[in-house]
Amino acid sequence: MRQHYDIVIMGAGMVGASLAAALLQHATALHLNIALIEPNPLDGQLDTHSYQPSFDGRVTALAYGSAQIYQQLQLWDKLQAQVQPIAHIHISERGHFGAARLHAEQEKVPALGYVVENKWLGQVLYQHLQQHVNAANLDFCTGATVTQAERLEGKMQLQIETGDQPLQLTTDLLVMADGGRSALRDKMGISYTEEVYQQQALVCNVGIDRAHNNIAYERFTDTGPMALLPLLRQNKQHRCGLIWTVPEQQGDELLALSDREFISALQRRFGFRAGRFTHVGERFSYPLKLQRAQEQVRAGVAILGNAAHTLHPIAGQGFNLALRGVAALAEHLLGAARNGQSLGDYEMLYQYQQSRLADQRATINFSDKSMRLFAIDNPLLALGRDAGLQLLDICPAAKTLFSRSAMGLASPMADLH
Repeated sequence: MRQHYDIVIMGAGMVGASLAAALLQHATALHLNIALIEPNPLDGQLDTHSYQPSFDGRVTALAYGSAQIYQQLQLWDKLQAQVQPIAHIHISERGHFGAARLHAEQEKVPALGYVVENKWLGQVLYQHLQQHVNAANLDFCTGATVTQAERLEGKMQLQIETGDQPLQLTTDLLVMADGGRSALRDKMGISYTEEVYQQQALVCNVGIDRAHNNIAYERFTDTGPMALLPLLRQNKQHRCGLIWTVPEQQGDELLALSDREFISALQRRFGFRAGRFTHVGERFSYPLKLQRAQEQVRAGVAILGNAAHTLHPIAGQGFNLALRGVAALAEHLLGAARNGQSLGDYEMLYQYQQSRLADQRATINFSDKSMRLFAIDNPLLALGRDAGLQLLDICPAAKTLFSRSAMGLASPMADLH
């Protein structure tokens, strides 16, 4: 590795890898040297030719705006070979009459969003990055982590632990994209607020007995919201991705059920609107909380993704919000590089942060308040929720406004060309 980099990105998950891809489009022209550092080994994940879809593959819902970002990064043509479009979204509350339906055709877009297996997205990103490793624009260091970072003489001084020997290097900008449990964030004294929802998200893929017709369901229940996302067929089996939010004490109980018992419990809770559930894949769960870093930028430091904000999975906006942050940061950094400005300049990073605040507040507040609103067991409030969903369903202007927000089109898109 070099002794100095223009940018060091800590964390090569979907957020960190996407930022690297956005910057590397112009790295040669702007003479940028970038290091991407990932604690986990990634052997065998760089070859998309060996990719095999899995019934159990964890999935992400990409908003239409996120697909446009990947289009700018020249990755969408490859990605779309393994994505399932969302043509319709059906929003309802269990046991109530209110429902709202969003349609891509009405909004004049090819899809409201797309569902992609995380493994496929990762492999497409890594194969793309490997091309730049070969062109010497990028050093991709796996099995390593930044353990210390401090600003000295206008540069970030980094201590990096590897499987061999510790490394020391400097960078103009350290980007922390190392997740919601970022140890480096804590070591640097960056505080955060945290609200625990006392809920778990249970995540798995399920088989259904009929075609899903590209419909995504958001269904509110008295124990928490459920989402059912359309997936590509696997071995002629119709599949959907399930995100089931339950109170903490119920999560372990559901994980302990047999497959047959789990399918039965899911059918009772969700109903038969999507058909009959026939199979269930491996189940995962994680506790839900709202977490926000008190600082997202410092001189020489920027924080992205879950390290900056972790939100409730309702409406599936977490990664899409992070990706819009990736695009905005890349736009600011590329602009600074073209103007000969330091990439660690605080004023430039502050302007980036300010450009993101409105979108972050709106998205986080929508996720948080929607979850809390539908959790209240009150007959009058339930009637109001029904009326609100029905009004949304019959009012074209409101539906378009809501749809554009869900698609990530409510704020101007970053220009990464």
